[in-house]
Amino acid sequence: MLNKIEAGEYLIVLNKDEDSISLVSLNMSKVIKTISSDHNPHEVVVTPDGKKTYVTCSLGNTIDVIDNSNFEIINRIVDKDFDFPHGLGINKEGVLYVASTYSSKVFFIDTATDQIVNCIDTGEVHSHMVALTPDEKTIYVPNIGSDNISILSADTQSITGVIPVGKGPEGVAVHPEGKWLYVANQHENNLFIMDTTQHEILWKRKIGSCPIRIVFSPDGKYALIPNRESDDLTVILTAQEIAGFTRPWEIKRIPVGKWPGGTVFSNNGLKAYVANNKTNDLSIIDMALLKEVGRIDVGIHPDGIALLTVL
Repeated sequence: MLNKIEAGEYLIVLNKDEDSISLVSLNMSKVIKTISSDHNPHEVVVTPDGKKTYVTCSLGNTIDVIDNSNFEIINRIVDKDFDFPHGLGINKEGVLYVASTYSSKVFFIDTATDQIVNCIDTGEVHSHMVALTPDEKTIYVPNIGSDNISILSADTQSITGVIPVGKGPEGVAVHPEGKWLYVANQHENNLFIMDTTQHEILWKRKIGSCPIRIVFSPDGKYALIPNRESDDLTVILTAQEIAGFTRPWEIKRIPVGKWPGGTVFSNNGLKAYVANNKTNDLSIIDMALLKEVGRIDVGIHPDGIALLTVL
C-alpha cells in the first residue's frame, strides 16, 4: 500500500468504464496506485497548492475529492442539481467551477470547505466544459446542444454574454497570452480562433474528426487537439510566421491510440500525454520531435487526465 506520495511529477488518469483513478509516475512511466471512484469519472483538476484533486463522476452525479498526500478519497460532494457534472476549472484562490451538462448549471465551490457557494443556470443546452482566462476574470462554458458559449464573470458570478460558434462546441481554451479563444466544434470537425475582446472569429481551421479538447503548451507555442474519431492529435503552431504573415496553423497530425481524449503537458512542456479511451493507454508525445515515443498502460476507457506535481 502506498502511504505517502513522494516528490515528483505524476499523471492522474480517470478510467471511466471501471470506476477507478490511476496515479502514474512519470519518473517510472507506470501506474503506481489505483483507487476506486464513484460511477463514471470524467474530468479532473488539481488545486493550485497541489494538496487536493477534484473528479467529476458524471453518472454518479457526485464530485470525488482526493487528498494528494496519500492519494485517497476524503470527501464526496453531492447536490440535487448535479446532472452529469462534467467540466472543471479552478482559480488561484481555490474557487472550483463545475459545469453540469444536463441541468445546464455552473456551480461555484469553495475548495477550503468543499461547500457549494453559488449555482447559476446558463439557460442553454448541455453546458459541458469550463475554461478560464489567464487573469481568471472570465469563465467560458461551451454549450454543446446550443452551439454557443456562455461568458461568465468570476467577480459577479453571473452570465455576461453568449457567443455563437460552430456545431457541438466542446473543447475550449484561452491562449496563455489571454488574447485568443480557441473553440473546437466536434460536429463540424473544425477549430475557431477568436479574439477575447469582441469575440470575433479571426480564423477557421479544418482539423480531424470529432475534436473534443484543447490544451496549450506552457509557453503558448502549441495547441494540441485530440480528434476522437480519427485517432490522432492535431498540432497547431499558434504563431506560424510565413511570407510576412503570422497565423495559427496546423503543422501536423500525430497518430495516437483509439479515441484520444484528455491531454496534458508536463511542466516544462517537453512532453505531452494523451489518454486513449479505446486502447486503455496513454500516448507519450515528444514535443521536440512531434511524435509519439511510447505508451503507458492504464485502466479501462481512460479519458480525463491532470498533472500533479509533488514537491
